[in-house]
Amino acid sequence: MSLFRNLLFWIVLALVGALLAQLLLADPGYVLVRFRGSDYTTTVAAGLLILLAILVGAWLLWKLLSLPFRSWRMHRDRRDRARLGDGLAALHLGHYARAEKLLAQAGGDGDIGASARLAAARAAAARGDVVAARAQLEALGERHAGARAIASAELALDEQRPTDALVALDAPAAQPLPPRGLALRAQALAATGQAAQAYGLLGALRQQQALPAARLDDLQEQWAEAALRQAGDANVLAERWEALPKPLRSEPGVVDAYAQRAAALRWDEAATKSLEQALDARWDETLADRYGSLPVGRLEARRANAERWLQAHPASPALLLTLARLARAQGQWPQAENYLHRAIAQGAGSDAWEELGDGFAEHGEDALARQGYANALRAARGEAPVALPMRDLRQQIQDQAAIEERDQHGVPRLRG
Repeated sequence: MSLFRNLLFWIVLALVGALLAQLLLADPGYVLVRFRGSDYTTTVAAGLLILLAILVGAWLLWKLLSLPFRSWRMHRDRRDRARLGDGLAALHLGHYARAEKLLAQAGGDGDIGASARLAAARAAAARGDVVAARAQLEALGERHAGARAIASAELALDEQRPTDALVALDAPAAQPLPPRGLALRAQALAATGQAAQAYGLLGALRQQQALPAARLDDLQEQWAEAALRQAGDANVLAERWEALPKPLRSEPGVVDAYAQRAAALRWDEAATKSLEQALDARWDETLADRYGSLPVGRLEARRANAERWLQAHPASPALLLTLARLARAQGQWPQAENYLHRAIAQGAGSDAWEELGDGFAEHGEDALARQGYANALRAARGEAPVALPMRDLRQQIQDQAAIEERDQHGVPRLRG
């Protein structure tokens, strides 16, 4: 199609030229030029040819006069491109001082100047010279405001200055932000305690493919947890919880964050209900442990649910620890102690030993309490605990049976 258009253009041009030539030959015209008392006459055709010759001569003279300048500019561009290539290679290899020198020399006002200065700023930051890095970024000027804002935000985040990163990215000259800028802005918002705003940028980040999908999924869960923990009151907490996608509301980390914040706001029923629904849908040892450690009431209902779950998960160390905590909170220490020994036999860690020490101390058994606290420290360090004295044969048999049951079912150990 392009060849056809070009051919048509030249045909039309030839026809127009032929028509003009015919008109000039039929009536060559008359041109009179009077200059300083002298008259010069010629035909229109000859006058046009003379004018064309003058224009061509002027163009050739201009090319001849500008040739040294053009040659110097081409030489400078080739030199800058060579320095840019060598500087980027040095930056990749970790020769930061050499890379910064080469890139700074290549960072003129040409087309590659902005790229060279950005790379020079990265080289200066890599060797720890923040002042030099900022100077390279300031040299970019307003012409490359977006690139300067992104580089400044990266530098600020590396120095743990997320507020300065937001200031750089929110500059009017840097708008609209490219995908990399949006990702940095979301990261800065999350770092300044504005996880809800960072979560709100996930749609734009996915649309522009600013980060890999797997990374965005991780950030979605991470920012959702943080947004729930940062909720200022119960209404905000409920609004953020309801706005989450349904699959996300079943993730253990998100449920745990919501339950803890609801408990802190004295919203006991919401805190326990979220854990109960999550555990009924999918068992999780961390949530089972949280169910017993929440500082909320509803002891009778929580214990009934825990006993119901125990029928399906008899070897769960987290659930046994939860039952022990609930029983102890109800003033039933013998039952709590029995649950704690079973939990320890199933692999519960330092939390169970500490709970056991607290129970012994509360009931005046100081020697056993000290032994429980010592075992809690040993368990936290990964060392084997020391068996408690005064354990009768029946209890030892129960513990051994529980250990064998744990090994048979392969129940994971509760982190202590």
